[in-house]
Amino acid sequence: MSLPLNMVTDGSDKYQLARYNMVEQQVRPWSLGDEQVLELIGTLRREEFVPDGLQDMAFMDIQLPLLGDDGEEAIANGHCMMPPRVEARVLQDLKLQPNDNVLEIGTGSGYMAALMSRLAKQVTTIEIEPALVELARANLHRAQIKNVDVVLDDGSNIKAIGGTYDVIVLSGSVHEVPAGFFDKLNEGGRLIAFVGNEPMMRTTLYTRTKGKIDVSQPWDTVVARLKGFPEAPRFKF
Repeated sequence: MSLPLNMVTDGSDKYQLARYNMVEQQVRPWSLGDEQVLELIGTLRREEFVPDGLQDMAFMDIQLPLLGDDGEEAIANGHCMMPPRVEARVLQDLKLQPNDNVLEIGTGSGYMAALMSRLAKQVTTIEIEPALVELARANLHRAQIKNVDVVLDDGSNIKAIGGTYDVIVLSGSVHEVPAGFFDKLNEGGRLIAFVGNEPMMRTTLYTRTKGKIDVSQPWDTVVARLKGFPEAPRFKF
């Protein structure tokens, strides 16, 4: 992604310049080589998907809290956005296609769904927190994105998920992916999840090939927990 010839550098559009710097200083160096993804991250207005007052933090390499005054509590409750470089790597690894139907668990502010909507046919995103559902719907409406459906529900409840999908994204970490999610993948479908516990989680890509599930773990990170998914059983003495 090169600096556009019409890029404003006098400070009158600080967010445009901030997005460019985010791509070049955070995203691209993190093994990102997909120019389509880099262009998308650099043009979609991330600052319009964060709470009022946090626009200047939209481009920082952090998990950005979305609800409440206590940032640590918001992240502990999963009410946050993933760092930009993580979102970009997910997009690159999924290799979204124009005819893909996507299911996302954990809508947050709607930003990840907005990114995927630019590359896929349709995105259905499920969020358990009503306040975040309202926030995401407002953000997507303002961005004039019409191929994303935001659903208020518990995304860990597989029985409530109808149909099958080409792509499933768990936008938060889990101890393990419930086996029922693999039944929701079409042939050739991909599911990406952040599996494990702090201090390090494995980004895990599952691909359905001829009825079997192939697994790869291309990179590590740490992201907030998704609500409702089972945790590791505790040892009893």
